[in-house]
Amino acid sequence: MPSSDTRHYARFIPSEEVGDVTQWKFGTVTAEGVHTPPAEAELPAAATTPSAQELAAQLQQAHDQAYAQGLAAGMEQGHQQASLEWQQRLDDYIAHQGQQAAERLQGVYQSFAQSLDTLQQQLAQQVLQLACELARQVVRRELATDTQALLPVVREAVEQLLAEGRPALVRLNPSDMEALGAALQAAFAQANGVQWVTDASVPAGGCLVESGGTVIDGRLATRWQRAIAALGLESAWQTSPPAESPSALPSEPQAAGRSTPAQEATHGD
Repeated sequence: MPSSDTRHYARFIPSEEVGDVTQWKFGTVTAEGVHTPPAEAELPAAATTPSAQELAAQLQQAHDQAYAQGLAAGMEQGHQQASLEWQQRLDDYIAHQGQQAAERLQGVYQSFAQSLDTLQQQLAQQVLQLACELARQVVRRELATDTQALLPVVREAVEQLLAEGRPALVRLNPSDMEALGAALQAAFAQANGVQWVTDASVPAGGCLVESGGTVIDGRLATRWQRAIAALGLESAWQTSPPAESPSALPSEPQAAGRSTPAQEATHGD
């Protein structure tokens, strides 16, 4: 009869009494002895299922990572878009400002050019007026110092009529007749049909040559007007009462008439 100890070890051992368990396989029993099989590689530990907290943490980590990546991509795209928009706005602003600046500059240039043109015209007019005034003073001084200054004018007018075979009546201021009488008599000694008349209404320095209704106005004021008209100016010759010529002596107003036979014949008529 088996002992109680044998029965004790033959019973099943409850799991709560089992400690560590290691798998063991019996080798093949032969005559040579017990064959020990090679130890198998330890099986990997069984994969454990993550808990709800770990799963939630993984989901939150994936969400945070995706959010961060999306945020970074959105920020980059937004930055690029904003940069393009601001660059476009800046370009438009610069172009608009440049156009306005160009228009303002064009207006300033046109105004300056117009002002400069007006100033140039005014300066040119003033220069011409100054030149005319200087010329007037020179002519007056020349007439005052040269008593023969009128002679070329009288000769030109008379010769023009004589060349056409027409008689000439020459009116001179008494002072000019006195100064030019001898020279005129010598110049036209061989001419016929020339009459010399002293006329106080003719200003000194000028003459009037008449022939059959034609009058050659050789007065100084008329000659002056013709000269400055070519310059586009208008300026009267007598701006102030002319000074009396030193050669005009009241005691001898008809001195040149006494030396001119043609004048005496005119007075005789």
